[in-house]
Amino acid sequence: MSDTARQTTEPVLRVRGLTKRYGEAAVVDDLSFDLFAGEVLTLLGPSGCGKSTTLRMIAGLEQPDAGDVWVRGRLVASPQRRVMVPPEGRNLGLVFQSYAIWPHMTVADNIAYPLRVRRMPRAAIAAKVEYMIRLVRLEGLGRRMPSELSGGQQQRVALARALAYEPDLLLLDEPLSNLDALLRKEMRTQLKSLQRRLATTFLYVTHDQEEAMSLSSRIVVMNGGRAEQIAAPGAVYETPATRFVQDFVGRTIRLRATMAGGPGSPRVLIGGCEIEIGCEGPAPPVAAGQAVEVSLRPEDVVLCAEEAASANLVAGSVVETSYYGDRLECTVRVDGPEGQTVTVATDKRQQVREGDRVALAIDSRRVTLWPS
Repeated sequence: MSDTARQTTEPVLRVRGLTKRYGEAAVVDDLSFDLFAGEVLTLLGPSGCGKSTTLRMIAGLEQPDAGDVWVRGRLVASPQRRVMVPPEGRNLGLVFQSYAIWPHMTVADNIAYPLRVRRMPRAAIAAKVEYMIRLVRLEGLGRRMPSELSGGQQQRVALARALAYEPDLLLLDEPLSNLDALLRKEMRTQLKSLQRRLATTFLYVTHDQEEAMSLSSRIVVMNGGRAEQIAAPGAVYETPATRFVQDFVGRTIRLRATMAGGPGSPRVLIGGCEIEIGCEGPAPPVAAGQAVEVSLRPEDVVLCAEEAASANLVAGSVVETSYYGDRLECTVRVDGPEGQTVTVATDKRQQVREGDRVALAIDSRRVTLWPS
């Protein structure tokens, strides 16, 4: 969705200044964001960062201490204005880590349950249940009990039940974390396909970076109850706003360096090797001689022979190699008194041994500099 479209469209969800405290600790601290129709907005962060508490306050399962929550332009939570709409009055779908499907009901009855509560006509319920079963690929399983289903099938029942009554917004709290790695990847693909087909709006909570990167329109990276960055997955990965974002999302190579040039032609010295910098991150310090940290992604460093004729090479020696089947990972000690080491992946067919002299070719356009 373009920025222009966002400016002219009322968000499905608007959160302003949301705060939740337990004693003196602020679990969620003055959090604000918008979620627009058809988007998947993911709250991503480590355990204890406040992402699940945020979702529960939006769902009406927890009462905020401060802040406002609007759904489709309707205020549903505001302690200051004494507004607290109960969960059933918010027209939100919920899918939890534990699935929370009724163990004594069949697949069809589980999906039908929210429709019966809303007193839909029997024929309409039957048609909707049949449609949802086809949609989540559970054909032929309508009469089965949850105990007769696999974990992935149970999760699809939970999704079908949550989507059956066409909520304004679907809230998903770590929905795939109980599945094994292979099934998790399969369900992630199915969930993405389902969201696109229905154009449903998702608020998704996870600590899994791969899930967040593959599913999201935008990501809210949370730390200590606050948003460190709100951006599209590519921007979060390529141009992290803070060190926490860079460290938490993906792998990072860090090298201590010294500034050797000013803003017109920024350069750094790493182990006696001069590297030109065309960084996309925060503006580098301008003072020559200032200590900095050079950060970049592993795929932006290429291991090559020491004698390779190229700019932006850092010389070093291989101290360890590890074979992973699809790649070879080499730990390289960079020349210089600091004795820095970095680990980079290379083609498994490359003949690299411990003790070899090598060079690290750095893509200067992909570097981020941080004050040391």
